[in-house]
Amino acid sequence: MVYKLVVFDMDGTLLNGRTVFRIAEEKGFRNKLIEIMDSKEEPYRKTIEIAKLLRCMTEKEFLEIFRKIPSNKNAEYVVKKLKEMQIKTAIVTDSYQIAALDLKERLGIDYAFSNELVVKDGHITGEIILNNSMLTKKFEGCKIHSICKKEVLQKLCERLGIEIKEAIAVGDGSVDICMLKEAGLGIAFNADYRVRKAADVSISDLSEILKYAARV
Repeated sequence: MVYKLVVFDMDGTLLNGRTVFRIAEEKGFRNKLIEIMDSKEEPYRKTIEIAKLLRCMTEKEFLEIFRKIPSNKNAEYVVKKLKEMQIKTAIVTDSYQIAALDLKERLGIDYAFSNELVVKDGHITGEIILNNSMLTKKFEGCKIHSICKKEVLQKLCERLGIEIKEAIAVGDGSVDICMLKEAGLGIAFNADYRVRKAADVSISDLSEILKYAARV
Protein backbone atom coordinates (compact mmCIF):
# COMPACT_ATOMS: atom_id res chain seq x y z
CA MET A 1 0.00 0.00 0.00
CA VAL A 2 1.19 3.50 -0.87
CA TYR A 3 -0.01 5.81 1.88
CA LYS A 4 -0.90 9.39 0.99
CA LEU A 5 -2.06 10.82 4.32
CA VAL A 6 -1.09 10.55 8.00
CA VAL A 7 -3.56 11.89 10.55
CA PHE A 8 -2.27 12.59 14.06
CA ASP A 9 -4.00 13.07 17.37
CA MET A 10 -2.45 16.05 19.18
CA ASP A 11 -2.43 15.72 23.00
CA GLY A 12 -0.37 12.74 24.10
CA THR A 13 0.63 11.93 20.51
CA LEU A 14 2.35 14.88 18.87
CA LEU A 15 2.59 16.59 22.28
CA ASN A 16 4.04 15.20 25.49
CA GLY A 17 1.17 16.50 27.57
CA ARG A 18 -2.48 17.50 27.42
CA THR A 19 -3.48 21.07 26.65
CA VAL A 20 -6.39 21.61 29.00
CA PHE A 21 -4.60 19.94 31.93
CA ARG A 22 -1.55 22.16 31.45
CA ILE A 23 -3.75 25.25 31.38
CA ALA A 24 -5.72 24.05 34.41
CA GLU A 25 -2.51 23.61 36.38
CA GLU A 26 -1.28 27.10 35.46
CA LYS A 27 -4.64 28.78 36.09
CA GLY A 28 -5.62 26.87 39.23
CA PHE A 29 -8.74 25.01 38.15
CA ARG A 30 -7.39 21.45 38.02
CA ASN A 31 -9.86 20.18 40.66
CA LYS A 32 -12.83 21.60 38.75
CA LEU A 33 -11.49 20.05 35.55
CA ILE A 34 -11.13 16.61 37.13
CA GLU A 35 -14.64 16.87 38.56
CA ILE A 36 -16.02 17.44 35.06
CA MET A 37 -13.82 14.73 33.53
CA ASP A 38 -14.98 12.19 36.13
CA SER A 39 -18.68 12.90 35.57
CA LYS A 40 -20.90 10.47 33.69
CA GLU A 41 -21.86 12.98 31.02
CA GLU A 42 -21.21 12.24 27.35
CA PRO A 43 -17.74 13.45 26.34
CA TYR A 44 -19.08 16.29 24.18
CA ARG A 45 -21.02 17.72 27.13
CA LYS A 46 -17.82 17.64 29.20
CA THR A 47 -16.09 19.63 26.46
CA ILE A 48 -18.78 22.31 26.66
CA GLU A 49 -18.44 22.56 30.44
CA ILE A 50 -14.63 22.61 30.38
CA ALA A 51 -14.64 25.48 27.87
CA LYS A 52 -16.47 27.61 30.46
CA LEU A 53 -13.44 27.29 32.75
CA LEU A 54 -11.40 29.20 30.15
CA ARG A 55 -13.69 32.25 30.21
CA CYS A 56 -11.86 35.60 30.25
CA MET A 57 -8.44 34.15 29.42
CA THR A 58 -6.77 36.02 26.62
CA GLU A 59 -5.80 34.17 23.48
CA LYS A 60 -2.23 35.38 24.06
CA GLU A 61 -2.11 33.89 27.56
CA PHE A 62 -3.58 30.62 26.30
CA LEU A 63 -0.86 30.29 23.67
CA GLU A 64 1.91 31.21 26.09
CA ILE A 65 0.88 28.30 28.32
CA PHE A 66 0.22 25.94 25.41
CA ARG A 67 3.67 26.51 23.94
CA LYS A 68 5.26 25.26 27.14
CA ILE A 69 4.06 21.73 26.32
CA PRO A 70 6.96 19.93 24.61
CA SER A 71 6.56 17.88 21.46
CA ASN A 72 7.01 14.16 21.81
CA LYS A 73 10.36 12.79 20.71
CA ASN A 74 10.77 12.74 16.91
CA ALA A 75 7.48 14.54 16.19
CA GLU A 76 9.14 17.30 14.15
CA TYR A 77 11.41 14.81 12.41
CA VAL A 78 8.55 12.52 11.39
CA VAL A 79 6.46 15.36 9.96
CA LYS A 80 9.48 16.62 8.02
CA LYS A 81 10.19 13.18 6.56
CA LEU A 82 6.54 12.63 5.62
CA LYS A 83 6.58 15.93 3.78
CA GLU A 84 9.70 14.81 1.89
CA MET A 85 7.80 11.62 0.98
CA GLN A 86 4.97 13.84 -0.36
CA ILE A 87 2.55 12.43 2.20
CA LYS A 88 -0.05 14.89 3.50
CA THR A 89 -0.39 15.36 7.26
CA ALA A 90 -3.20 16.48 9.54
CA ILE A 91 -3.96 17.11 13.19
CA VAL A 92 -7.36 15.89 14.40
CA THR A 93 -7.95 16.74 18.04
CA ASP A 94 -10.77 17.15 20.56
CA SER A 95 -8.81 20.13 21.91
CA TYR A 96 -9.08 23.70 20.59
CA GLN A 97 -8.42 25.41 17.29
CA ILE A 98 -6.18 28.02 18.94
CA ALA A 99 -3.81 25.23 19.92
CA ALA A 100 -4.19 23.01 16.85
CA LEU A 101 -3.54 25.83 14.38
CA ASP A 102 -0.53 27.00 16.36
CA LEU A 103 1.01 23.52 16.37
CA LYS A 104 0.12 23.06 12.70
CA GLU A 105 2.18 26.11 11.81
CA ARG A 106 5.09 25.21 14.08
CA LEU A 107 5.42 21.66 12.73
CA GLY A 108 4.50 22.43 9.11
CA ILE A 109 1.45 20.18 9.10
CA ASP A 110 -1.01 20.56 6.22
CA TYR A 111 -4.39 20.47 7.98
CA ALA A 112 -5.83 20.87 11.47
CA PHE A 113 -9.32 19.98 12.72
CA SER A 114 -10.58 20.74 16.23
CA ASN A 115 -13.23 22.51 18.29
CA GLU A 116 -13.48 26.29 18.03
CA LEU A 117 -13.27 28.37 21.17
CA VAL A 118 -15.20 31.60 20.66
CA VAL A 119 -12.86 34.58 21.02
CA LYS A 120 -13.99 38.22 21.17
CA ASP A 121 -11.60 41.15 21.41
CA GLY A 122 -8.76 38.75 22.14
CA HIS A 123 -10.56 37.10 25.08
CA ILE A 124 -12.00 33.58 25.29
CA THR A 125 -15.74 33.82 26.02
CA GLY A 126 -16.23 30.33 27.46
CA GLU A 127 -18.39 29.31 24.51
CA ILE A 128 -17.31 26.61 22.10
CA ILE A 129 -18.36 25.47 18.62
CA LEU A 130 -18.04 21.71 18.46
CA ASN A 131 -16.57 20.09 15.37
CA ASN A 132 -18.93 17.12 15.61
CA SER A 133 -22.01 17.61 13.43
CA MET A 134 -23.59 14.31 14.46
CA LEU A 135 -24.31 14.77 18.17
CA THR A 136 -27.52 12.76 17.89
CA LYS A 137 -25.76 9.86 16.22
CA LYS A 138 -23.00 7.60 17.40
CA PHE A 139 -21.31 4.56 15.96
CA GLU A 140 -21.57 1.19 17.66
CA GLY A 141 -19.43 1.07 20.80
CA CYS A 142 -18.53 4.76 20.48
CA LYS A 143 -19.43 7.58 22.85
CA ILE A 144 -20.39 10.96 21.44
CA HIS A 145 -17.27 13.09 21.42
CA SER A 146 -16.89 16.78 20.60
CA ILE A 147 -15.19 15.74 17.38
CA CYS A 148 -15.88 12.56 15.44
CA LYS A 149 -12.43 11.67 14.19
CA LYS A 150 -13.82 8.96 11.93
CA GLU A 151 -16.02 11.52 10.16
CA VAL A 152 -13.13 13.99 9.84
CA LEU A 153 -10.91 11.30 8.34
CA GLN A 154 -13.60 10.31 5.85
CA LYS A 155 -14.21 13.90 4.75
CA LEU A 156 -10.51 14.72 4.47
CA CYS A 157 -9.87 11.67 2.30
CA GLU A 158 -12.80 12.69 0.10
CA ARG A 159 -11.42 16.22 -0.13
CA LEU A 160 -7.98 14.91 -1.12
CA GLY A 161 -9.44 12.43 -3.60
CA ILE A 162 -7.90 9.41 -1.89
CA GLU A 163 -9.30 6.20 -0.45
CA ILE A 164 -9.54 5.57 3.30
CA LYS A 165 -7.16 2.63 2.91
CA GLU A 166 -4.48 5.11 1.77
CA ALA A 167 -4.56 6.88 5.14
CA ILE A 168 -2.67 6.21 8.38
CA ALA A 169 -4.16 7.33 11.70
CA VAL A 170 -2.09 7.74 14.86
CA GLY A 171 -3.54 8.21 18.35
CA ASP A 172 -3.38 7.29 22.02
CA GLY A 173 -6.86 7.74 23.52
CA SER A 174 -10.41 6.44 23.43
CA VAL A 175 -11.51 9.35 21.21
CA ASP A 176 -9.10 8.01 18.56
CA ILE A 177 -10.50 4.48 18.40
CA CYS A 178 -13.05 5.04 15.62
CA MET A 179 -10.37 6.80 13.54
CA LEU A 180 -7.84 4.02 14.11
CA LYS A 181 -10.36 1.40 13.02
CA GLU A 182 -11.42 3.37 9.94
CA ALA A 183 -7.97 4.18 8.54
CA GLY A 184 -6.06 1.91 6.20
CA LEU A 185 -3.53 1.57 9.01
CA GLY A 186 -4.33 2.44 12.61
CA ILE A 187 -1.32 3.08 14.84
CA ALA A 188 -1.63 3.21 18.64
CA PHE A 189 1.06 5.36 20.24
CA ASN A 190 1.94 4.69 23.89
CA ALA A 191 -1.67 3.67 24.36
CA ASP A 192 -3.61 1.54 26.82
CA TYR A 193 -4.93 -1.93 25.99
CA ARG A 194 -8.31 -0.82 24.65
CA VAL A 195 -6.72 1.55 22.13
CA ARG A 196 -4.01 -0.95 21.15
CA LYS A 197 -6.70 -3.56 20.54
CA ALA A 198 -8.47 -1.22 18.10
CA ALA A 199 -5.27 -0.46 16.17
CA ASP A 200 -3.38 -2.51 13.60
CA VAL A 201 0.00 -1.85 15.19
CA SER A 202 1.33 -0.33 18.40
CA ILE A 203 4.44 1.85 18.71
CA SER A 204 6.36 3.66 21.43
CA ASP A 205 8.41 6.02 19.23
CA LEU A 206 6.86 8.24 16.56
CA SER A 207 9.77 7.51 14.20
CA GLU A 208 8.36 4.01 13.79
CA ILE A 209 5.59 5.54 11.67
CA LEU A 210 8.09 6.05 8.87
CA LYS A 211 8.72 2.36 8.31
CA TYR A 212 5.00 1.87 7.68
CA ALA A 213 4.52 5.04 5.65
CA ALA A 214 7.37 4.04 3.33
CA ARG A 215 5.97 0.57 2.76
CA VAL A 216 4.69 -0.22 -0.72
